[in-house]
Formats: sequence, C-alpha cells, structure tokens
Amino acid sequence: QLQLVESGGGLVQSGGSLTLSCAASGSTLDYRAVAWFRQAPGKDREGVSCVSTSGGITNHADSVKDRFYIFRDNAKNVVYLKMNKVEPEDTAVYTCAAAAYGAGCSFQARYDYWGQGIQVTVSS
Repeated sequence: QLQLVESGGGLVQSGGSLTLSCAASGSTLDYRAVAWFRQAPGKDREGVSCVSTSGGITNHADSVKDRFYIFRDNAKNVVYLKMNKVEPEDTAVYTCAAAAYGAGCSFQARYDYWGQGIQVTVSS
C-alpha cells in the first residue's frame, strides 16, 4: 500500500521560498504521475503542479506558473515542490497525490493515493 507523507511546510514571508517534499513508502512512485493540490480556507481544492512518471513533463496552474517548480527523485521515491516568490494567496493546505497507473500529468486524472496535507502560511 502506497503511503505519502508531506513535509517542509510552515510560515514564510511574502516573496520568500519554500520547498515541500512528498515522500512515498510501501511502494514505488516510478510508474505514477504525481501532483500537488492545495485548498485555502473557504475555497475549493485546486491543482497546483503535476509531474509525469519520468519527470519530463510538468504542468502548473496559471497562478503559480514561473514561480513554482515540481520535480522528482525516483531513486529516493520523493517528489518536491519548490515554491518561489510566494504570495499571501498561496496560503493553503498542500497535499500530494499519486495518480493511477498509466495516467498522465493532469489535474483531471484519477488519483489513487493522497497524503494528509501540510499547512503553508505566507505572511504579508
């Protein structure tokens, strides 16, 4: 059973940087696309960034494009979200999810496994 655990969240000042990690255990992430989602208070969950199985394809929400980067280390079974130039609007609970086998890097794919989420708070 694949388990995902997020780390690296916390409080960061506006304009700063933060790197989230999504560590997998129990199974390999090699054959699954992985995405980060976020949910701010009072808002729906939204897809932030996703990465294909090889890491060669990434997609980002328009709101984070050119600020956030997603990459993976399959040898370590970890996916990272590098957040640069963060804004108060980035404040949310961030959750990583592993897609079903064969699914591409898409926020509309079926995600079989989810982490518990981690809080990121950006102060102005």
